[in-house]
Amino acid sequence: MEWETVVGFEIHTELLTQSKVWCGCSTEFGRPPNTQTCPVCLGMPGSLPVLNRKAMDLAIRTALALNCSIVSPCQFERKNYYYPDLPKNYQISQLRKNLGVNGVIEFPVGRRMCIVHFDNVHLEEDAGKNIHPEMPGADYSLVDLNRAGTPLLEIVSKPDLRSIEEAEAFMITMKTLLEYIEVSDCNMHEGRLRFEANISVRPKGSDKLGTKVEIKNLNSMKVVLKCIEIEAERQVGLIEDGAKVAQETRLWDDVAMVTRAMRGKEEANDYRYFPDPDLVEVMIDEEWIRRVRAEIPELPNARRQRFIDELGLSEYDAGVLTADKSLADYYERALAKNHSAKSICNWITSEVLRWLNEGPERGLSAYPIRAEQLADLVKLIDDGTVSGRIAKQIYAEMLETGNDPQVIVKEKGWVQITDESAIAPVIDEVIANNPKSVVDFKNGKERALGALVGQVMKATKGQASPKTVNELLRNKILGA
Repeated sequence: MEWETVVGFEIHTELLTQSKVWCGCSTEFGRPPNTQTCPVCLGMPGSLPVLNRKAMDLAIRTALALNCSIVSPCQFERKNYYYPDLPKNYQISQLRKNLGVNGVIEFPVGRRMCIVHFDNVHLEEDAGKNIHPEMPGADYSLVDLNRAGTPLLEIVSKPDLRSIEEAEAFMITMKTLLEYIEVSDCNMHEGRLRFEANISVRPKGSDKLGTKVEIKNLNSMKVVLKCIEIEAERQVGLIEDGAKVAQETRLWDDVAMVTRAMRGKEEANDYRYFPDPDLVEVMIDEEWIRRVRAEIPELPNARRQRFIDELGLSEYDAGVLTADKSLADYYERALAKNHSAKSICNWITSEVLRWLNEGPERGLSAYPIRAEQLADLVKLIDDGTVSGRIAKQIYAEMLETGNDPQVIVKEKGWVQITDESAIAPVIDEVIANNPKSVVDFKNGKERALGALVGQVMKATKGQASPKTVNELLRNKILGA
């Protein structure tokens, strides 16, 4: 029997606010443990939460970008459960009146489009972090509550994904969208974006969903994809052996490459939800929605299409540039200095991306060449000041020193030679030393001319204008 994997996601992303969702404590990452807490986020008796307006704006922005209907009034409820990193013994979240409902997004998977629907988008608070010492014999754990109360947006998708390829494309699409609308920095290494997968299997062609299993604590997209593969195989194996798949929450064991049971899957009534008595319902009027909608930046698909329609880029190039907001921003800053859309694109998709891909922690913020400097380098090629070969040498110097390309050209004396009288003697020498190539070219072998051009460029240390060299060689040989 052929089996089909069905995947849905619960996406958690920490919002870009300077303070927590119910109090004024900082959300800065990496501070000493338990230094960013107060009676409100610690759940002390008598403390009262106050809603962060910025967090609400960012939550509404996300819901609108996902084409959700905005629910007004929306309501905050207490989700009751105990963990050491949840000092109140409940989480302020949403259930019956979520902020956004019934969203949808469309995205490419290869050459076809895929559609995913969203059940809801809701705002809640993050928990703290348990720290388990790795030293042998350690029999204790520590708790850092700096993260407790950080505004956390949960996006719940419907089980619309049918393969690992679709799951990967969806995660990339969601990360890109959240970065574009500037609601989160989506740093997965710092836990600011987490994908929890709901996985089930069913016979191919069936329209009945199988029993789902939720996998938690997945810290990278690569791990999520591997987890989907392994968990689907586990479920198929159970069914084919005549066993049943239990509806439960499981964890990923990165060492053994297996999922392990964590607990039985709770239902909403297990959490004893009830409206938070310290918080009133939030009325979201049309004026509020219009204001937030007007603040939504250009979305990835619109930017990609603009690059194709207005700049003449291919679908592939436009897709590469707009897949990362910071890269697309870099491209547009370079383009503002030099309008060579295709040339700048070529440098970014080759040289810039090569540099970024050489190290896992590299980002554009650490890239030593500013967008305006790259634009100047391309302009030097466009106006004939330097050859493409010399440009590569200039680029290497820019990476090492951070200097402007014009400064490097002046210091190194790398201006392109276009004076025919300076190139002509080298042409004569190359023709005299390569009689076979000359004969081959006369006999119609164009490649032979390229070999001669290469000899001239080598003799002039790459400074001769390739266009001028090509013309002089052609005239000298065919005119002889």
